[in-house]
Amino acid sequence: MTDATPPEASGGVARSAGILAFGNVASRILGLLRETIISYYFGSAGELSAFRLAARVPTMIYDMLVGGLLSAALVPVFSDYARTERRRELWEVASAVLTAVGAGMAVLFLALMGLAPYVARLIGGGFDAHLIAVITNALRIMAPAVFFFGLSGVLTGILYALKSFSYAALGAAVFNLGVVICAPLLTPWLGIYSLPVGIAVGSLGQLCLLLPGLRAVGARLHLAWGHPAVRQILRLYLPVSISLLVGQFQVMVDANLTSRTGTQSAAWMQYATTLVQFPLGLVPVAVSLAALPTLSRHAAAGEWLAYRSTLGRGLRLVLVLLIPAIVALFVMAEPIIRLLFEHGSFVAADTLWTARALRLYLLGLGFAGVDFLFNYAFYARQDTRTPAIVGVVSVVVYLVVALSLLRPLGFLGLVLADSTKHMSHAIIMLILLLRAIGALRGQGIMSTGFKALLAALAMGLALSVLRGWLGGLAGSGLVGKVIVVGGAAGSGIAIYGALLWLLGVEEVKIVSRMVLRRLIPPTKGL
Repeated sequence: MTDATPPEASGGVARSAGILAFGNVASRILGLLRETIISYYFGSAGELSAFRLAARVPTMIYDMLVGGLLSAALVPVFSDYARTERRRELWEVASAVLTAVGAGMAVLFLALMGLAPYVARLIGGGFDAHLIAVITNALRIMAPAVFFFGLSGVLTGILYALKSFSYAALGAAVFNLGVVICAPLLTPWLGIYSLPVGIAVGSLGQLCLLLPGLRAVGARLHLAWGHPAVRQILRLYLPVSISLLVGQFQVMVDANLTSRTGTQSAAWMQYATTLVQFPLGLVPVAVSLAALPTLSRHAAAGEWLAYRSTLGRGLRLVLVLLIPAIVALFVMAEPIIRLLFEHGSFVAADTLWTARALRLYLLGLGFAGVDFLFNYAFYARQDTRTPAIVGVVSVVVYLVVALSLLRPLGFLGLVLADSTKHMSHAIIMLILLLRAIGALRGQGIMSTGFKALLAALAMGLALSVLRGWLGGLAGSGLVGKVIVVGGAAGSGIAIYGALLWLLGVEEVKIVSRMVLRRLIPPTKGL
């Protein structure tokens, strides 16, 4: 046993995170384009809110049965079999899991088709009969996506365990491309139903993209039903499934409560969520997924110094990249929303309410960001019980806050409850993590976070001045909106980067070197 960190490991998480971040950038850009197209055609119409609630169901099923399985059990167990000498056994394990998940998802697909009217009334209890019918039809159209999502999740777990991130990183981008293509092409004929068609098409495209990735790593998959490792996966997943079941209960309650706050609320909340998800997927999700295989291997080998070093490096990177994004979105909320969404059916009042929701979501974004790493740190140790218990506690916190604030604040009370849930979950997870692995002293997390916050606040002050100055010069047209957001973004990056450099933050130098190596490839000597 050794606690030494291999030299190549120091940049491994950053490189892997870079690949995942590239895929996430593509996905988030297409996601923003998707929302821009949706806002143009549907604004905040009641039918769009009905679709938004319906779209939560396949996502909920994926999160409960595959998303939690992927991070909590598949990657840690697959990583143990990913070593060259055990590669043949990896394919046996993966084949058994893929067969079981495929069969289970096929059953759920058929069940959703049959139970769609009942699910629609459950999540849309505050809507009228027409919008309930929209939810029902949308659920049936999107039902095949449940099957495709399940298979894609297992294939993604295999690729992550083998540290083959390229194809998996682009999967979400292909999924978003389904709506981007189908919405403008089919809306004149199908109306709101072009969106669920896009989700079904996108989920199939995502699955098809992953197949060449499996060929590239030499996968040998076949129909199989049993392997001892499957029991280990189920043992790890069971506590998570209980927590996720409680979490999905919260999703159903949230959907029902949202339907009772007005027909436009779900649309405004989703537009705001899209903007929050951009930095969340770009930074914490990418860093956490990249770190999980490395953390799992260190934990399995008992290399706790290397484990803490990898975790500390990931936390510093998340703080340095996420804090300025939170500040920038808070200051520039209205200009960004106007640029992306205020076209066609999306009007100024929609911008106002979306911005209010966005700022309340931002209160929990930083906590949600570091919480990804906290969760994955436990999963890497094959401890899924602790995150599951904390997840149940955070759902209780959400329900208490949501029910308390629903009447005075409407849908904004639900948004604030969501942020409170993330805060409570992250704080409890941090306390338990430090008890489990010891203090993270010497990792520079606090000093790096303080420097990042200081630089981000200075950047935010500059952006608030630039926002008004550029807005006065550029006007209110599309070109003016681009100038305001683009000018502020460029200035903000320059100011923040310069301040971090002056403050001696190591991560900005690492990121700068990575960017320069991409732009200027090294030349080989003669």
